[in-house]
Amino acid sequence: MTSTEHISGARKWGTLAICCVASLVLGIDNTVVNLAFPHLVHDMHPSATQLLWIADAYGFALGGLVIVMGNLGDRFGRKRLLLLGGVAFALASALTAEAPSAGLLIAARALQGVAAATIMPSTLSLVRNAFTDPKERTMAMGISGGVAAGGFALGPVVGGPLLDHFWWGSVFLINIPVMALVIGFGAALLVESRNPAPSRIDWLSVPLSALGVVGVIYGLKTAARDGLGQSSVWLSAGIGAALLVAFVARQRRIANPLVDVALLRDRGFSGAIGANTLSIFALAAQSLAASLYFQDVRGYSPMGTGFALLLGPLGAMVTGPLCPVAVKALGRARSVGVGLALMAVSCFGYVLVGVDTNYWVMGGVMFVSGLGIGLVFGISSDTMLASTPKERAGAASAVESTGTELGGALGIAVLGSLLTAVYRDRLQLPAGLPAQAAASAHESVGGAVAVAPACRGGSGRR
Repeated sequence: MTSTEHISGARKWGTLAICCVASLVLGIDNTVVNLAFPHLVHDMHPSATQLLWIADAYGFALGGLVIVMGNLGDRFGRKRLLLLGGVAFALASALTAEAPSAGLLIAARALQGVAAATIMPSTLSLVRNAFTDPKERTMAMGISGGVAAGGFALGPVVGGPLLDHFWWGSVFLINIPVMALVIGFGAALLVESRNPAPSRIDWLSVPLSALGVVGVIYGLKTAARDGLGQSSVWLSAGIGAALLVAFVARQRRIANPLVDVALLRDRGFSGAIGANTLSIFALAAQSLAASLYFQDVRGYSPMGTGFALLLGPLGAMVTGPLCPVAVKALGRARSVGVGLALMAVSCFGYVLVGVDTNYWVMGGVMFVSGLGIGLVFGISSDTMLASTPKERAGAASAVESTGTELGGALGIAVLGSLLTAVYRDRLQLPAGLPAQAAASAHESVGGAVAVAPACRGGSGRR
């Protein structure tokens, strides 16, 4: 492994900036496609199934392959893997933007996910190896965690203005110049690091982990869309869980595991993974609810929605750099607890939001949530990597990334389904509304807004 003990300060902080930009692009691309759906439907006329795969192909490929890509980074070099992933991501983004059909768009989105899986674990492990001083590392991981968390909420901020002025492919095409900067500066500034004594990759473990993660995520997403009564939910989630159990059992038996299961017995490591997964669980549902609220309930444009959501990521970017201060004052566990408590408060705050609520009430709720997730992501990521040998940093980062993907899918499935159930239970429609319009309004908030002009004596909203 290339030594990082004498990296200059400028180069260390340059490494952080490069990795933050790469993480930000991945987070934005995970959510920006949702904003482009109306434009995609108008131009491509995809079927309902195709539309779902356009949304999910990226996350499935990313979640399924991130563990093996983290191990490849440890073996062949994290800088090399990040730069190759950046090239692949830029090319896949170009294919996505210019896809002539829904089928090719799905394939291109899957290629984006594969490329993202090579980048994501490399970013954290490169930062871990560049910052050897514990205090500096905590600050760096706090900034990185805040930026990564903010990326999930910045999709509408970036996509809104583009969609207001250009065609839907522009939200993907913008990735190319950004990745060109990552590749150019990364080639010049990043210091290569790898495991000096890499072990043989157990290729039998690869499909067990990939298919297991995809099966569980697919089951969760299907539950969010169709409810728990669908057989496909239990079948896919059951098969996925069984494969993950087999994967863990194999990791405990073989000499060279993809994931060192013994790390999960470390309270710092497992607690950090759990905290990150729990926070992204809440953030995913909050982001979905806030986006629907501003666009469908308040009638904001895509660009207006993007800027309305900006207070959330700003909160995360405020507390990220303050992680060392929080750790010194409260300790790691209490600081993460404060972050989770702030997110709990923000979840309760959504109860106060109504159709005509002043924007700054909603903005305050989002800002508090951002403050909380900035603390949780920054400190938990630093704790997780500090508990891991430097030579296995890529594999450990991949475990955290998998937890993030599972947490996001679980948040949409559980909290998203709960929001839908409450909406349908409390929806009041005027008498005499045509059956087709009533069914559309009952299906979603967007459907209710679409049929609202046909309602006499009310807006159809509550």
